[in-house]
Amino acid sequence: MSPIAYAIPIFMLSIVVEYLLSRRRAPGAYDIADGITSLHFGVLSQIAGAFTFFLTIGIYTWTFEHFRLATLPQTEWWVWLFALLFYDFCYYWVHRAGHEVNLLWGAHQVHHSSEYYNLTTALRQTATGAFTAWPFYLAMALAGVPPFVFGVVALIDLLYQYWVHTQLVPKLGVIDRILVTPSNHRVHHGQNDYCLDRNYGGIFIFWDRLFGTFVDERDDEPVVYGIRSPLGSYDPVWGNLNVYRDIARQSRAAPSLAKAIGVWFEPPAGRGKKPPPMREDFRRYDSSAGASARRYALWQYVLLIAPATHFIAIARQLEWLERVQYALILVAWIWSLSSVLEARAQSRRVETLRVVATASLLISSASWFGLAMDIIWRAPFALLMLLPLWYLYRHDQAATPTPSSRSSISA
Repeated sequence: MSPIAYAIPIFMLSIVVEYLLSRRRAPGAYDIADGITSLHFGVLSQIAGAFTFFLTIGIYTWTFEHFRLATLPQTEWWVWLFALLFYDFCYYWVHRAGHEVNLLWGAHQVHHSSEYYNLTTALRQTATGAFTAWPFYLAMALAGVPPFVFGVVALIDLLYQYWVHTQLVPKLGVIDRILVTPSNHRVHHGQNDYCLDRNYGGIFIFWDRLFGTFVDERDDEPVVYGIRSPLGSYDPVWGNLNVYRDIARQSRAAPSLAKAIGVWFEPPAGRGKKPPPMREDFRRYDSSAGASARRYALWQYVLLIAPATHFIAIARQLEWLERVQYALILVAWIWSLSSVLEARAQSRRVETLRVVATASLLISSASWFGLAMDIIWRAPFALLMLLPLWYLYRHDQAATPTPSSRSSISA
């Protein structure tokens, strides 16, 4: 069972707590539509992970078994410490390359695409990163770090980074000089001039100090979160693919094959170019979806947590076809809710069709992808999916939203 499945209840509880605290201590830190979108990105990332496991662990294990130069004993404490430091060092370079190389930026920009900064932002993860990140960690396999140790320290590094995505924790003094902290990582997510391409560390910030990429958070210049070429969408599928489309267009327009290939390995702004300036009248993205649509999407996401957690827990135990079918149901759920949040044409009809189809499948199936459930459990869940549909047909579905007090930010 994936350990992430155990962490999901903790994630959800901590997000609720942070949201309640932020209403007084950091007004404007949360937006329902953006938060749901970040969580959708997280689910999509885990769905993709069920199919790319070979790239993240399989190739590492194969390299370790055939090409390791030594064998480090996993029973020794120093091996674990060494592996954690080694992993974080490799992560620094994966992360840095994700900002400096177009191909890797196509995956990593997902994590920066939110214009808010809170614990949901931590879960806004890429669905394509596994295709490009795995080579950076093979040095650990060659050095003899056992696959089990590698997997555990990778999980530790990942989970550590969750708590630093908050505006509620101030600077922490000397700790800010050793570890990645909320203050350090707020800088990393900023689009201010001083924030760009800084503070790449996962757990330890001394890599940035060593390689000249560290900068302190400024008290006199509030961080403006997001990227200078904004996503402008609540669709996580499009959010994972849009930069690749742009790079592909640039590649096709290149005058030679060499330059067409080179585009994929240039910096995101282009070779020798600076990123576009930050707009002085920057405003966070918002759609015309009204309050009813947003409440509806939140309700359906709460329902989505159960099947998404179940999928994450048992995906690798399913037959390939069953895994694909389950994944498609979840992706359709996510994509349809994103269309509701964006108030797209026909979004209500599409979502109605999606809900009816999913509820019907739940009612008619004696089990749900290996999970045996009596009708006494399946029927109420299906009803909970169907009943809120009336929210979608309320008159404010396409009402013009009222921006929060921090929707407009001056540089």
